Amino acid sequence: MDLFGLTGRTALVIGGTRGIGQQMAIALAEAGADIVLVQRNESNVETKSHIESLGRKATIYTADLSNREDVSTLVKRVLSDGHDISILLNCAGIQRRHPAHIFPDDYWDEVLQVNLSTIFTLCRDIGAYMLTRQSPDGHTNIYRGNIINVASLVSFQGGITVPAYAAAKGGVAQLTKALSNEWSARGVNLNAIAPGYVATDMNEALLKDPERAGSILARIPMGRWGVPEDFKGVTVFLASRASAHVTGEVVTVDGGWMGR
Repeated sequence: MDLFGLTGRTALVIGGTRGIGQQMAIALAEAGADIVLVQRNESNVETKSHIESLGRKATIYTADLSNREDVSTLVKRVLSDGHDISILLNCAGIQRRHPAHIFPDDYWDEVLQVNLSTIFTLCRDIGAYMLTRQSPDGHTNIYRGNIINVASLVSFQGGITVPAYAAAKGGVAQLTKALSNEWSARGVNLNAIAPGYVATDMNEALLKDPERAGSILARIPMGRWGVPEDFKGVTVFLASRASAHVTGEVVTVDGGWMGR
């Protein structure tokens, strides 16, 4: 189990207050990592308290991920406080549903900023830091860091009434591959996790539509929607030495949806 251990490492987690992101953050802490959480404000301390109950450190930084200036200074604030970030988990995201022919410009701009531009900025700034880290085994180009982005089934498919989300998540998948091509030989592995249909707040509109929810369920070979806990194992895998030769991948966690 040492391959999966994260003791002595610190993860920067974006979007860890609820749903999939919360369970991913908890999984990293259960594997031994300390966690730096980025949230809109400090009113929600549920994830922080859970991590601390595991005996790990948890620190909250606040930022508005739709604000380019906030995002541009975030990594500098975290690093200047002495946090040695060797894991970055980008799980924050928003959804706006509207028919494509009347999709509002402000929805497009908001979704692309939070779901793609913010992800690029954080990957760039944390990646630049990781490339300067000395790897734990003393080598100069092995295990400097792991970056995990959260993609989506619409990284592969177009979806319905979500053109901005599909464009952003398609971009996340390609960004992950592009950065992996540049950084993996220098000790930074980049991968993405693509959730299928998961019973979270983001899919509330689908869950409340009996016809749509039924048609989705009928196509999932496992016969159930995902739950946030389904993402704990794959997150630890991609953050640890167990995935040392895995990079540039978009791993689907979808109950078999993409295989059907």
